[in-house]
Amino acid sequence: MFSRYSFDITTMVRDVNFIELRFQSAVLYAAQQSEAHTGYQVPPNCPPLVQKGECHVNFIRKEQCSFSWDWGPSFPTQGIWKDVRIEAYNICHLNYFTFSPIYDNSAQEWNIEIESSFDVVSSKPVGGQVVVAIPKLQTQQTYSIELQPGERIVELLVKINKNISVENWWPHGHGNQAGYNMTVLFKLDEDLNIEKSAKVYFRTVELIEEPIEGSSGLSFYFKINGFPIFLKGSNWIPADSFQDRVTSDLLRLLLQSAVDANMNALRVWGGGIYEQDEFYELCDQLGIMIWQDFMFACALYPTDRSFMDSVSAEVAYQIRRLKSHPSIIIWSGNNENEAALMTNWYDIPPSDYPMYINDYVMLYVKNIREVVLAGDSTRPFITSSPTNGVESIAEGWVSHNPYDTHFGDVHYYSYSSDCWNWKLFPKARFVSEYGYQSWPSFNTLEKVSSKADWSFRSKFSLHRQHHARGNTEMLYQADLHFKLPQSTDPLHAFRDTIYLTQVTQAQCVKIETEFYRRSRSEIVNGEGHTMGALYWQLNDVWQAPSWSSLEYGGKWKMLHYFAQHFFAALLPVGFEDHDVFYVYGVSDLHSECRVTLTVRVHTWSSLEPLCSHVTGHFVINSGEAILIYKEPVPSLLRRCWNCTRQSCVVSFYLSADSKPLGPTNYHFLSSPKEAVGLQKAHITALISQQGDTFAFDLETSAVAPFVWLDVGSIPGRFSDNGFLMTEKTRTILFYPWEPTSKSKLEQSFHVTSLTNIY
Repeated sequence: MFSRYSFDITTMVRDVNFIELRFQSAVLYAAQQSEAHTGYQVPPNCPPLVQKGECHVNFIRKEQCSFSWDWGPSFPTQGIWKDVRIEAYNICHLNYFTFSPIYDNSAQEWNIEIESSFDVVSSKPVGGQVVVAIPKLQTQQTYSIELQPGERIVELLVKINKNISVENWWPHGHGNQAGYNMTVLFKLDEDLNIEKSAKVYFRTVELIEEPIEGSSGLSFYFKINGFPIFLKGSNWIPADSFQDRVTSDLLRLLLQSAVDANMNALRVWGGGIYEQDEFYELCDQLGIMIWQDFMFACALYPTDRSFMDSVSAEVAYQIRRLKSHPSIIIWSGNNENEAALMTNWYDIPPSDYPMYINDYVMLYVKNIREVVLAGDSTRPFITSSPTNGVESIAEGWVSHNPYDTHFGDVHYYSYSSDCWNWKLFPKARFVSEYGYQSWPSFNTLEKVSSKADWSFRSKFSLHRQHHARGNTEMLYQADLHFKLPQSTDPLHAFRDTIYLTQVTQAQCVKIETEFYRRSRSEIVNGEGHTMGALYWQLNDVWQAPSWSSLEYGGKWKMLHYFAQHFFAALLPVGFEDHDVFYVYGVSDLHSECRVTLTVRVHTWSSLEPLCSHVTGHFVINSGEAILIYKEPVPSLLRRCWNCTRQSCVVSFYLSADSKPLGPTNYHFLSSPKEAVGLQKAHITALISQQGDTFAFDLETSAVAPFVWLDVGSIPGRFSDNGFLMTEKTRTILFYPWEPTSKSKLEQSFHVTSLTNIY
């Protein structure tokens, strides 16, 4: 599935031609390949029963999750999924064209390495010139070439005019995504002209793994154009179970939604596909950094000659196709396979370990890594995620503890512990997977279900849940801090439960992400300097419960609205430790920031804040997370008219020159289910049109936590949602994704807050 094939049909072409393709079942082929591998088992044989999937997907180079995953169905596709064409030529043909901008540190100048492959079918050499032009950089260079018959590669080095200032490509939130139009014209004998045009972007990337003062181990962070950048984002899975349904509009919607939530990075996960060209072009334009896995996930793999040859061809092709994209900042060999091997997911006997480790090194190091290094010298390569980076290399490419918080990246999941307890999270260098499940909205589910399905324990709800005990775990986590829905009406209870799973997921991921962001500048007990938080997962392949923040089709869950805030460039983060309330100021800005912090205490029973405290001025430096406020909770409560933990909630925000900067954050002093004085809020909305957007003027009768605005199936998003409403009025904007009207919005509008589900 991941390679491009070319067949010479010269001797077969007739006046009228038919192409007949005969496909073998992918499921049967995978089973036969496994059966033929008689020497030893290559686990896992089959996915867990709850996934309702097919077996032996590791024996076929197809989208690994198409045989099922813990968030998706088993729809193993069949057929050709890219364009098919006949190419005719009698002199020569350009097979491929690829390039890499490279910064020469010693000369302090940019060069572009261009590689072109030709199939020369002429019986004599083909001569000519190559003209490379980048008008905006006042760069034009001409080269003479002579192509001998056969397969020929032409390599050119283009030096960029040193007198012209080159504008760098930056990730979203850090600068512009500047790019330049380049044309490459091959003017060859017999008036054969071949022209290629491309967008060239200039940026450097470094993966920094070096000692940290006060900590054993090594750092693990990225520098773009020499500037350390905290990666904020999520993990990307295929946008649909059937790729022919993935339109340009859908890709743009999903990727724009990532940027709109202040993300600057996505990890293209290794159980899906190498995405289509347009995906990477959009990421280049939007400033989304891509951590690109190779397509191997949660399995061991065979290393027989035919499989290895297939992988070599796949990797070489994908490197050529993708390496010119500035958005891709790292290649990673696989998803979780080092961890699967070294923490023994598959109960491998100790005596067999050397054989499986040897296979692992053969595939990811001696094969994939070698092909990557030969094809691309401009970005880092790691063998796995999670991995300990250079420490894994030192231990023979597999580390005894791939989840070591002192090296590399980690993945972290825990569904049985309390997600509000930040002390459980790994204070790691980089966290590339973490998350919690929720259900998508009723409107999304309604399209693929009927009335009999609309309960949390229906056959439908169990069938669509592919994660063992997933529905039970969601309710367990919700019950720790919230009252479970109490309606006796089954449909009402189902809708309320969906809402509560989204509240719980959003709050869990918020608390965890804020912990990672405030850990970027400190070392505590030898751990810290966290420089990346990519939650699992961004999007969905179908309508089902999953870890996503965007539903199938692109509707924002509550988590995605929360991400807008917890990924903000400037953010106050509040937490408690030993009965003391702390606030950190976190900055991703490129310059220092002089601000004040306002801390307000609200009572659940009143829309007027009880008390407010403004700090003096302090400076948050560029790329820093620092402590800016601390106060024992008992003294905070005494200061505010003898509040109690159960009767009050804290909000806080940063300001410069008396103007709020960034989002207002909040901190619960107790679980909302213990709240005293919380009343049922009656919330109304007056809708008005303002150009292409709509304003929702909200008014509430009481303090309302987790206010959720919904307009059913009308495509679009709100400027904010799932928020804590502590003031009587608030205006929220709605951005429609296709034309709609005030009357349609009024008919579809529904508002929920926490007390509505009791």
